[in-house]
This record gives sequence, C-alpha cells and structure tokens, in this order.
Amino acid sequence: MPDLPTPKDAAEAALFSECWDAVLSYADLCTSGSTAANQLAREAFALGIREARAAEDGTARGAGRRSSRLPRIPLLLTAVRTTAAAWEAQGQGHKLDPDLRLWLNSGKAARYVGPPLSRPIALRGLRDMQEPDAALLWLAEVEALPLHSVVRRQGLDPSAAVEELNEVRGLFRDRCHRNHLDTPMDAECRSYVRLLDAVTRSPAADTPADLSRHLATCVECAEAAACLRLHGGGLPAALAQGVIGWGGLAYLERRRRAAEVRLGPGRPDTSDPEGAAARAAASKARVRRNALLTAAVLVSGLALAVSMMPGDSGGDRIAKGGPTDSSPVAGPGSALPSASPATSAAPPSSGPVPSGDGTPSADDTGTASKPDPEPQGTSSSTAGAGGSETEAACEVRYDLVNQWPDGFQATVTVTTADALDSWRVAWSFRDGQRVDQMWDASLAQNGSRVTATAADYNRTVSANGTLTFGFLASWQKKNSAPYAFTLNGKTCTAS
Repeated sequence: MPDLPTPKDAAEAALFSECWDAVLSYADLCTSGSTAANQLAREAFALGIREARAAEDGTARGAGRRSSRLPRIPLLLTAVRTTAAAWEAQGQGHKLDPDLRLWLNSGKAARYVGPPLSRPIALRGLRDMQEPDAALLWLAEVEALPLHSVVRRQGLDPSAAVEELNEVRGLFRDRCHRNHLDTPMDAECRSYVRLLDAVTRSPAADTPADLSRHLATCVECAEAAACLRLHGGGLPAALAQGVIGWGGLAYLERRRRAAEVRLGPGRPDTSDPEGAAARAAASKARVRRNALLTAAVLVSGLALAVSMMPGDSGGDRIAKGGPTDSSPVAGPGSALPSASPATSAAPPSSGPVPSGDGTPSADDTGTASKPDPEPQGTSSSTAGAGGSETEAACEVRYDLVNQWPDGFQATVTVTTADALDSWRVAWSFRDGQRVDQMWDASLAQNGSRVTATAADYNRTVSANGTLTFGFLASWQKKNSAPYAFTLNGKTCTAS
C-alpha cells in the first residue's frame, strides 16, 4: 500500500489536513467500515498527489493530464473513486459499499472514465476552467467554506470576493454550455439546445411543457440544465454529482453539515452578503430545533433543486461579464503540498468522520435494508438491526419541506422523554408513497409501513433530547401526511 506524503511545514500541514478530511469523508461513504475507509483514503490520497505532481512536472500523459486539471479536492475525490474501482477489479470489492459495487459495474461508472465527450457536463466544465477559478467555485459551492475563508486561501481581494465568485459561476456556465454543444446527441436533444440555454438564463422564464418532458427522460440534457441554471440553489448538487459521481449528494450533505459545525450558531459569514440572510435564518432554526435538522434541510434541498430544476425562480447570480480563457478570474491559489513519501507517518485528521453506511434498519416485520447515499441507486443489503432499544415517551413532528409533481422532501423530528442508546422510528403512509432516499437513518419499507433506524453516529439520544432525519419520496394523486408514528414500538404523539 502506498505511504502517505508528509507535509514539510505548518502551512502545508494545515492544507493537508483539510484535504485529508474531505478525502476520508468520501472514502467513508464508499466503504463498509472505518478500517477500510482509512485504507482507501490513504491509497487515494497518495494516488491523487502523485498525479498532481506529475502534471506540475510536465510528466503526465493522456487521461492523467486531463484529470490533473481539476482543483486539489475534487482531484483527490476522483482518486478515491478510481482506487475503489481498482479494489473491485483486484478482488477487494468486499471492503466497499455494496451499492457502490453495483454502480462501479454499471454504465453509470463508465461515463466518468470513458470518451471525454461522453463524460458528465459538470466534470468537463470544471476541467476546462483555470485552476484558481475552479478551486474558488468548488470550495464555495461544494465544500461550503465561508467566503472569507476561501478569500484568504485564494489570495483574493475581500471587497471584490462576491463579484468574483459570481463571475466564476458565469464562467462555469459558459464552459458547460460549450461542452453541451460539443456533446454527441440525437436530433431530439439537438432541437432543444437553444431553448434550454434561453430558459436557464432567466430565473423568471417558464419551462415549456415539451422541454420539461424531455428533461424528465434524458439524463444528459437534465445534467446540462442543472449546470446551466445558476440561480435556484442547484449548482452545488450539479457539481458534486457531475464530478464525484456515486455518493455525490451524500458527500455534499456531509460537507454542509461540517460547515454548520465550523461556523456555529450566531457566527454568520458576513463577507458574503448574498448568503448572510440564509445563514441568519439557519441560526434561528437551530434554536427552534437542532443543528442536525437544519443541515439536513439545507443539503437535501440541493438534491431537490436538481430533480425539479425547470421553473425555479430563485435569485439570479449570473455575472454580467465573463473573463477571457487566458486569465483566471480568481487569484492564484495555494500550491499543492510539497511533500515527500513517508514511511510511517499517519495522516492528520480534523476529527472522526461519521460512518457512511449507517446502521442496518429493520421494519416492524424484521426486514432489513441499507439506504443508497444518493437517489441514483435502488439496491439494498441485508443485515441485523443490532443494538439495544429503549421504549420512551415521545413526541413527533413531521415537516413537508418541499413538494413537486411526483415527489417530495420531508423531515421527521422526534423528542424523547427518556435517554436512548438506539432508536427505531416507524410510521405508515395513507396514499402509497414510497421513500427513495433517507439520510441520518437507515431505511426499510414494507408496503405502507416505513422504518428508520439510527445510524452509527446518532444512536444515542439524551433524555428530553431530539433525533432528526430526512428523506425524499415519491407520490401519486395524493400526498397525505403519515400517521401511526412509533419510537421503538411505542406510540408517539404528534406535535
């Protein structure tokens, strides 16, 4: 196994530590346990650093050179995916998440390593940007770093940071539009290119019914639409899914949650006026509920923005002007850590990363299932629920966060009178709704009965404490609120 590079000074150590946290977070989603996650992260980090240095030295060839044009963190995340694929090919697939293994052996994975013109639009668009611009976009949108932190790292002028970020967003849109035009497509897709460009430029434009139907059935055009529509909040999800692939939305959720923890209540990023109001509202929401609920709502809303992209009327953040290809909008970013391979050093970590696979869930009939970390897989693995459970008096709050013609997003918050060392929340739907994805809990559904079981990192709940999780689901004709909520088999009252 390759040894991990060691930073040479304090500045490089800080940069290394932040990159390592991102790599380990994604590796944890991709594996079946913490030991495998650390091994995958170490191998991927070493691979990514080697590729980046080879590109800087002018020794990279072919696909390696194209991959090295990504900013540091997305480059390392794609190295995780590449290393996971190598594990699967070398007979080490048992260490990986079962749903990831299915994805790696499907046509979805092949798109990320196939012919350049067939790769996702977001991946091609980010690669076509100057590295400082691409890094600014990724750090602000996907890693969810406060803008003042990104400004310091990139060496930007704080007074012009918001304007530069908007220009970079516009530049990304321009690259994605060019790549969409270059993509081989059939006559129907080609007929919608101009209309799609026009509709996504305006936050107030209505999406024609025929274009909406086309986007519901064409993956490539839907991906392009998500990248071209910069207003409405869907850009982070488009970037994460388009660049990372499997687990992109789950990774995005984790980074948003980590950003909430870093900022803390009452500490908005005042250097970003555009986001100040949203963060202030989030801080108040944390007082009313808890930080976990707020993070889940913020992040899962991004998944919704991608799925219901047409017709959103959020604020337009497209820059009025765009820079030329020859010079980046953002200033030069920090260089890659100049490190040499170490023989025994272990990577620093900013803290433990929650398990990506959570706890296997069991519904009231004993059926077990493991959730897909993003709504692109449908398979599940079977395991026992495990852990002791304590019945407790409880109160439940069900929030319908968003709803669109064939789907919706909701959160469930349960307050328990007694302390719990594990929990299982169940409820019934009245109208045949089906849960497609769940976060902060493991999912099982048997008919109308849905069961959410605690993940490894949120099993315990203190007395008079709350537990929260969210989900995306589908519905038809009617979407009544669920009923018959129970916590560990005991009936809960509705708040």
